[in-house]
Amino acid sequence: MDIQNLFQQIDEIDRFKRYGKIHKVVGLTVESIGPESSIGDLCYIHTKNGDKIPAEVVGFKGENIILMPFTSIKQVAPGSIVEATQKPLTIKVGMNIVGQVVDAMGNPLDGGQLPKGLTNVKSENEPPNPLTKPPIEHVMEVGVKSIDGLLTIGNGQRVGIFAGSGVGKSTLLGMIAKQAKADINVIALIGERGREVREFINRDLGEQGLKKSVVVAATSDQPALMRIKAAYTATAIAEYFRDKGLNVMLMMDSVTRVAMAQREVGLAVGEPPTTKGYPPSVFALLPKLLERTGTNQNGSITAFYTVLVDGDDLNEPISDTVRGILDGHIVLDRELANKGQYPAINILKSVSRIMNSIVTDEHKRGANELRSILSTYLEAEDLINIGAYKRGSSAEIDRAIRIYPNIISFLKQSIDESQSFETTVQQLLELIQKG
Repeated sequence: MDIQNLFQQIDEIDRFKRYGKIHKVVGLTVESIGPESSIGDLCYIHTKNGDKIPAEVVGFKGENIILMPFTSIKQVAPGSIVEATQKPLTIKVGMNIVGQVVDAMGNPLDGGQLPKGLTNVKSENEPPNPLTKPPIEHVMEVGVKSIDGLLTIGNGQRVGIFAGSGVGKSTLLGMIAKQAKADINVIALIGERGREVREFINRDLGEQGLKKSVVVAATSDQPALMRIKAAYTATAIAEYFRDKGLNVMLMMDSVTRVAMAQREVGLAVGEPPTTKGYPPSVFALLPKLLERTGTNQNGSITAFYTVLVDGDDLNEPISDTVRGILDGHIVLDRELANKGQYPAINILKSVSRIMNSIVTDEHKRGANELRSILSTYLEAEDLINIGAYKRGSSAEIDRAIRIYPNIISFLKQSIDESQSFETTVQQLLELIQKG
């Protein structure tokens, strides 16, 4: 490093520490008289027993600042000292972090030490300039037949997985994490039950998947701010690897729980609930978070965001907003899951907005024809099941009846089954030709 730059950095160091004093605690928020801080700055609340509780500045009330702690505030008392850092939360990132499970602040979840040689990066960054983002031109092979064949994903595409509870979102994510042709996976588990974190790592992800993954976990019992920060931290880790020229796979389960955490924060600082109980800050956070992924001049982040569909209603506010931001959506259907079709992807309700520009014309025609056959069968399914349809009445329906069992067989896939993109496309085309 140039010696003059080093001297300049030393001169710019703030030689003063700024302190404030807790004035009031209401619900999730702490009101403090001082210290001088900006929105988003990290502060530390000093407790009686000598601990330091990290907290973030989330608002102001008159000349007082409103803080939201990252952890429990049981030891906080009137008059507790608040120390300002004058900077936002930073996390440590590097190649050595691959294979680790960390919390929302980037610390190992098992209480151990982070590896050495890591770099400090900010957890909140601005999305890339849209004019500097390269177009998506290459296929991202995910190893799931129904996605590779009919909902082909591009390198740098952002996709939502929409489903109600218990329809197989986590299992599908685990399949993609193990089989996708990405350099590194970054997996954010937000608002999950504590039991599910270990289950996902051991059962769905497995040892093979963990070797090339970084898992960021914030369970449902943690404060709302920790759940929001887990989303930012996971995205920042993915951005770091993208800037190193890697093709990164980011998975976030779920973006709905990030929105619900932001609703808690917004309501706690006095925002009005406007859209079905969600304050405006929720709808400001979503595009800011989701637009950070995608391509840049160095590498790409292919992102999968799960969305919990409340009551299987795809038009509820969060689902509708996220669907409008992303480059495609995969809908998991409870009826298909009840029939034993896994992954329970409803092909007719799902779409990849990038597919047509990255696959061959032959692949495109085959996928469109399969969709048409599936649609024809489902429209006539009730008549077929009650025996009201007579064979020969419609050539299209006759063909659909003949091919339908093979289509379902093609769409089904076990958790450990792996198949290359080329083989999937070949099977798809053969299926159409045989019919």
